Amino acid sequence: MIIDFHIHYTPEELVRDKLNTDGSPKTVFVNGQPAYTFHEKLFTIDKHLACMDKAGISIGVLSSGAGLTNDIEKCRLVNNKLREIEKTFPKRFLGLAHVPPLGGESSYNELKRSFYEFGFKGVAIPSVIGEIELDSEKLFPFYNKVQELGLFIFIHPALSSSGNYLDYDLGRSVGREFQLVISTIRLINGGVLDEFPELRFIISHLGGGISALIGRIEPYQDKEFWGTKDHPRHGKRPRKPFREYFDQLTFDTGGFFGNINAVKCALLEIKPQRIVFGTDYPQEIRDENQIERFINEIKNLSISQEDIENILSLNGKRILKID
Repeated sequence: MIIDFHIHYTPEELVRDKLNTDGSPKTVFVNGQPAYTFHEKLFTIDKHLACMDKAGISIGVLSSGAGLTNDIEKCRLVNNKLREIEKTFPKRFLGLAHVPPLGGESSYNELKRSFYEFGFKGVAIPSVIGEIELDSEKLFPFYNKVQELGLFIFIHPALSSSGNYLDYDLGRSVGREFQLVISTIRLINGGVLDEFPELRFIISHLGGGISALIGRIEPYQDKEFWGTKDHPRHGKRPRKPFREYFDQLTFDTGGFFGNINAVKCALLEIKPQRIVFGTDYPQEIRDENQIERFINEIKNLSISQEDIENILSLNGKRILKID
């Protein structure tokens, strides 16, 4: 069995009017930056299934860019469609709940509906909500509700970026990854994992490639050495060593177009028991042959067979609580 933890689906009614008049793909710009590319593969679930079959993927975990929004009605539509897909293709797709994290009672009601009526096992949120970072106490009521329900949180890069990303598609190519790195650090240093010890996070895109930066991030936890010990913002650190929290997080292999070197780099710092397979189909990968190659390269990694199975299947089964 192979579980793909990172497959996108968007209802046709939220895609069709975003395409070019001839139905060809179209990229939407926000504040002068490319934000999202709309195309027909986002809603043609039969193509999702055909791609999975060719690549040998048994289960696809579905999330939606359209659900990473403050619009509760869009979220409800997405959730309803994902549940329809689950019922149409039993045991092949599992949907994630989508709600505005800062939406208050209406969001909590939708979250409960997604859990109690639909049986969704996780909720997808962006790496930053507007200007609210993931360690903001404004999000603590949301985290509390998610923890009470026993759901996991799947963190996807926010679709628009701020900062110096106005040229060369920097926002999508690297801005989103930097935000994931920042969000990972904020979850740890900001005390979210201390405050909500039973809350489980799956961070997409291998945490934005955070493994390459861990050798720099961890030494900056020595606040005495760097002269920030008593600073109200820069001196904050969690109750336990940074690495203990880092090893509690889970990361998916999406976001790097099936580049096996990104996975090899991740494995230098992330335990294989903390990585789940993900493709980011049909956005960054739209070709089933590319997915097939990616899976074969993971199967040929210089790690134990048990660790390969952990990445492709067993870790996902544990998180999703499936046999």
